[in-house]
Amino acid sequence: MIRHAGFVKAKTTLLDVASGRGRHSKFFASRGVLVTAVDRDAAALTSIRGTNGVTIEQRDLENNPWPYAPESFDCIVVCNYLWRPTAAALIATLKPGGLLLYETFMVGNERFGSPSRPDFLLRPNELLQWVSGSFKSIAFEQNQEMGLDGTPIAMKQKIAAFKLFPAPVPDAVEDDVGEATAESGGKESAAVG
Repeated sequence: MIRHAGFVKAKTTLLDVASGRGRHSKFFASRGVLVTAVDRDAAALTSIRGTNGVTIEQRDLENNPWPYAPESFDCIVVCNYLWRPTAAALIATLKPGGLLLYETFMVGNERFGSPSRPDFLLRPNELLQWVSGSFKSIAFEQNQEMGLDGTPIAMKQKIAAFKLFPAPVPDAVEDDVGEATAESGGKESAAVG
């Protein structure tokens, strides 16, 4: 997450999903980023209450409708959290040109402990599949995470990807009978073919 922080400029908006005690929220806010930290754990959120540049929201994202409008944040950060039913809505919340920074546990982590249920473990290449066609990945990893002593402690998947801008709509469109027309000055004229 931190190594891609240079892509997140001051005054941009960032959604920190399942922020917990807010280590990422605090880090990005210290760089002038406008952070919305969301978590269902009110006690965890108290550690970042009053942090300059951080708005906290206690929400249960798993049992309530996704609360954020499409294209409402410049960056989304997710660390050690997975709830597939809201994945598409989460991705839609990112503005075109925005950065997704996502890191969580994957299949294989069960041998290291929690989480171990398949519902909370990414499948191989799953984050790449989520962003396929609508993002440009700048970094992707899926491997064992090592502890300070060099022993494996977790299986993780990580991605940093920019959301692509939508393709421009061509000026010529087909009408109901299949003829191409072009709009010019509010009037339709037959396209030259």
